[in-house]
Amino acid sequence: MNKLNNKKKSSISNKPRILTGDRPTGPMHLGHYVGSLKNRVKLQDTYDCFFIIADLHMLTTTLSKEKTSKINQLSRGLVLDYLSVGIDPEKCVIYQQSKVPEVAYLSLLFSMLVTVPRCQRVPTLKDVMHDLKIKKPSLGLLTYPVLQAADILMVKGNLVPVGKDQESHVEISREIAKAFNKMYGEVFPVPKALIGDTGTLIGTDGQAKMSKSIGNCIYLSDDQETVNQKVMGMYTDPNRIHPTDPGKAIGNPVFIYHDAFNTNKGEVEDLKDRYKKGKVGDVEVKQKLAKAINNFLDPIRKKRAKYERKTDLINQIIKQGSQKARLEAQQTLNQVLKTMGIKN
Repeated sequence: MNKLNNKKKSSISNKPRILTGDRPTGPMHLGHYVGSLKNRVKLQDTYDCFFIIADLHMLTTTLSKEKTSKINQLSRGLVLDYLSVGIDPEKCVIYQQSKVPEVAYLSLLFSMLVTVPRCQRVPTLKDVMHDLKIKKPSLGLLTYPVLQAADILMVKGNLVPVGKDQESHVEISREIAKAFNKMYGEVFPVPKALIGDTGTLIGTDGQAKMSKSIGNCIYLSDDQETVNQKVMGMYTDPNRIHPTDPGKAIGNPVFIYHDAFNTNKGEVEDLKDRYKKGKVGDVEVKQKLAKAINNFLDPIRKKRAKYERKTDLINQIIKQGSQKARLEAQQTLNQVLKTMGIKN
């Protein structure tokens, strides 16, 4: 694809509409693939999908100029990751949140429908504050779910694919939609959380889920040698000192990754059996895992190499997607203001 199809179908369709996306905080990793990207590739064929590059959300925890000056660069990197795993801009809308200023206006209106104590009760707020060592949240961080509601409702999203830990954010979107509809008139669908059957992927350190902030990741953009090094350094069964010691396969990060990425299921079961009997060493298990992950990443690397030199194409994808999303936002905001009686 050298250029986008200018006759691309309208974003308006009879399919249920989905909104989901990512903050442009850096390269995406295997955890993102397992937790969301794999599912999005499937969803784009069934639903009317809007994939948001949530750069305004990024500001809730990142305000240094060193970071904010890289937002556009990181946004392009996010699109490159999307393209490399098979997300197709001909089938969905990929847009940058800050290029749709109407979302801020809508968020302001929605903030009048939510109390401060309600925002404070969002479970993930405490988790974010703890993980990032934030003693006092900014107003922006506190109202993160309200801006998220504006993202969802501005395109009149029906479904929001999220992890179980993000379900509480969607609940605020539901409450806002219901409150607005009751107070002013039916404008918004009440969105539902679409909880997938995929969980989080444990980090290479075995201590937490894969996370960029912790650095326990294998990135989609990692080359073969980097993957080899990371896999060979992975955490395994801490009670297994020698290759002849019986080990645990259940809960062992190396075997969790084998189950997720090794397509040779016979090999995986053989390794588990020998591992539990003390008949295989960690080195062999990890070498075969590294090979499996590299086999999985090879097609992604090929697609990435195809697109990474096409900066103009990536810019065009963001521009055209943002124009489509902004048109939706303008129509929604116009309807909201008219329904409220603010605009004739």
